[in-house]
Amino acid sequence: MQTIDLNTLREERLKCLHWKNIEPYWKAIQALPTPKNTQIKLSDAVEILCDDLSQEEEVYIYETAKLMHPWRKGPFQVFKTFIDAEWKSNLKYNLLRPHFNLKDKIVGDIGCNNGYYLFRMMEDKPKKLIGFDPSAVTYCQFSFLNHFIQSDIKYELLGIEHVEYYEHKFDVLFCLGVLYHRSDPIGMLKSLFKGLNQGGELILDTFMIEGEDDICLTPRERYSKMGNIYFIPTVNALKNWCYRAGFEAIEVLDIVKTEHEEQRKTEWIKTQSLDDFLDKEDQNKTVEGYPAPKRVYIKAKRLKK
Repeated sequence: MQTIDLNTLREERLKCLHWKNIEPYWKAIQALPTPKNTQIKLSDAVEILCDDLSQEEEVYIYETAKLMHPWRKGPFQVFKTFIDAEWKSNLKYNLLRPHFNLKDKIVGDIGCNNGYYLFRMMEDKPKKLIGFDPSAVTYCQFSFLNHFIQSDIKYELLGIEHVEYYEHKFDVLFCLGVLYHRSDPIGMLKSLFKGLNQGGELILDTFMIEGEDDICLTPRERYSKMGNIYFIPTVNALKNWCYRAGFEAIEVLDIVKTEHEEQRKTEWIKTQSLDDFLDKEDQNKTVEGYPAPKRVYIKAKRLKK
């Protein structure tokens, strides 16, 4: 059986904080003020509130947040700074919220980005919250936010391939917007399956195409200008992937077309967004001529040992 020395890997991954492009972020985080009487409000925007910051401190907080663009997930209200991220992640979270119960459970978020979903999950009182994401930028964004929130969330600079080798198993795993970035989707689903306790649940969303056949779209080069999109299945094909990975009791929670209300360009990303990815003449197609992004949300269970 293959084993991985996660502690050695963690030490290696943390070296990213000294990369030339990342070190300024980390230094700025270390110099953040630590206000007293901070309050946290978990609603559509994760809010960090306090009324005893000086104007100079407010400016520094704003400038530190702006330094770490692009902000993909949100929104966040950090004192007087409103981080209007590219994705209004509250829409996805509120869609999924009725379908899970995290109380006293060990929960992992794979591809957790800056931790928006993890912060929202705190209100459910899970036993543990652990995020996996190898991105140095999003690790810094999380560290910026958690400097004020002071949560017990553990952020691992690890990838999905490390979940099955983690120190413990999970009761619930979230994997939102990751599957289509993997060239071996069934292999990825098998890793998630192995990372769950018996009876554990996977909450997953991915791009999908319409149709009843067990097939998938394989973009030749790019999909919505993204070169790392490999397979976009029908719902039936996705279910088959899950079954072949070992999952059972697969439930489709919803199917949602990506709209401008959810994903759009803001001052916090400085890059292109949904408008740039769609055909100007036909919003039902990507610029490459493929069906416009639509997501399927599923819940699957590990019932076997």
